[in-house]
Amino acid sequence: MAGRWSGGGGGGEVVGSIYSVLALVLILVACVELGDAATAVDVYRLIQYDLSGAPYGSRLAGLNHHAGAAPFAPGADLSRTVVILPVRELNLTFLQEYITSKQPLGGLLLLLPQDIRHKSGGGNKSRNVGLLRSILSELEQLLIHVNLPYPVYFAYEDDKINAVLADVRRGDATGQPATATTGGYKLVVSTPEPRKASSPTITNIQGWLPGLVGDGTTQLPTIAVVASYDTFGAAPALSVGSDSNGSGVVALLEIARLFSRLYSSPKTRGRYNLLFGLTSGGPYNYNGTMKWLRSFDQRLRESIEYAICLNSVGSWNNELWLHVSKPPENVYIKQVYESFSEVAKELGVTVGIKHKKINISNPRVAWEHEQFSRVRVTAVTLSELSVAPELLQSTGGLYDTRHIVDDTAIHRSVKLVAESLARHIYGYEGKNIQIFADNSSLAVNPSYVKSWLDLLSRTPRVAPFLSKNDPIILALKKELSDHTDEVHLQHESIDGMFSFYDSTRATLNIYQVASVTFDLLLLLALGSYLILLFSFLVITTRGLDDLINMFRRPPSRKAKAA
Repeated sequence: MAGRWSGGGGGGEVVGSIYSVLALVLILVACVELGDAATAVDVYRLIQYDLSGAPYGSRLAGLNHHAGAAPFAPGADLSRTVVILPVRELNLTFLQEYITSKQPLGGLLLLLPQDIRHKSGGGNKSRNVGLLRSILSELEQLLIHVNLPYPVYFAYEDDKINAVLADVRRGDATGQPATATTGGYKLVVSTPEPRKASSPTITNIQGWLPGLVGDGTTQLPTIAVVASYDTFGAAPALSVGSDSNGSGVVALLEIARLFSRLYSSPKTRGRYNLLFGLTSGGPYNYNGTMKWLRSFDQRLRESIEYAICLNSVGSWNNELWLHVSKPPENVYIKQVYESFSEVAKELGVTVGIKHKKINISNPRVAWEHEQFSRVRVTAVTLSELSVAPELLQSTGGLYDTRHIVDDTAIHRSVKLVAESLARHIYGYEGKNIQIFADNSSLAVNPSYVKSWLDLLSRTPRVAPFLSKNDPIILALKKELSDHTDEVHLQHESIDGMFSFYDSTRATLNIYQVASVTFDLLLLLALGSYLILLFSFLVITTRGLDDLINMFRRPPSRKAKAA
């Protein structure tokens, strides 16, 4: 009896061991497909928004398909394939035809060159810079103006993802693209589906430098210096807008810093108020500027002699443009243009003038100064752009990063505006007097310009994704507070014609998966091994007869009854 109990215990242990091994193997088999992670990559989703109710951009965020790489066979089914396209090699015609024909796609992963992220020694002198800039500009305009019913992501090239792409291409070259049956790489983004942003806000930042009030003076005239600080691009998490309009913001802050030094003493304070405005909603018809102006009381609005709006002043060589709505013969327009031209000549550059009437019945606003013109305030826009961009164009795209901005261009822009303003304020027009001379205590500070430009070039600023207390908004407010008075924030709702969706960045997990054939062979081998192991253990512990009895057909009920 003791021996039987011992044997029974041993048999139980054997069966328990077998169950443990079987459970382990089942876990291993279940993990075969997704057990070998190749890499994880930060990815940035194509913007998703509605314009007057019409859907645009990428409408999905979750991703779970095999990877494929161009070129593809004509008529290939890509509905369950994530197409990896390096921008350097992008065939825009192929992509445009594929999108316009509305063919199904599992997803799209666009690889951006690393060298567009940072300031490089070659700067704009690189031979391929012009071509890359053109490709990225066309790509963005293609993607943001269509409705794409699949996930679209951007990622930066690196050694890991380039190795994956090379493997995918080798697999495709053999004529066996990655599928569930052939294996390959699977791209997975596990993220909730995008939700519409509720009540996105835009925030304007305003600061004053009050002028010196003389005897008998009731109200001083005001000159406004304005720059829109937010951006828009194909990927909100990458839209830093170093030139458009980070350069304008940096120029405004430096101008405010220079005049704060002059206005700090009654002896050098001018008889003009200076109003500085960092506005939001620039890409959306300068929506924030319009609401900022409407918040002014009539007395303040009437005191503004003119406003200078700064837009993209960081990547020009020898020529800037003054865009106006009122005729160049207007007394204030003429004074500003002549003052700018005088200083520009001393700097060895030129300033051209472009006159374009505004259509009050058309809600489209091409330049920020047009919002001033709509409330009968004289204003100009200073820009390196000679032609007004279209809606949602040239407002901080993929290419608009630190590497395209020339610090010297911003220095000259600051010098041009500050010197022109100072000569007008202090009555020095026509006199070769440099108030902000180089190497003086009032010189433009290159370190200040660089530090702010570097910060803005690291900070995406798409307004609907900035909270009221976003760190960049608080930083701009603090900086303006250091140089001006009565600084305050104005929070407004963005124009109702625009709606935006969240989920702007994610982590892409890339898994190297085996084919179904491999899985079946592995399962067969493991099953055979388990059967042999089980048989061996039973024979050695309980005998061959017990093993045979396990596989015998049990007697029928009739036989048992007999």
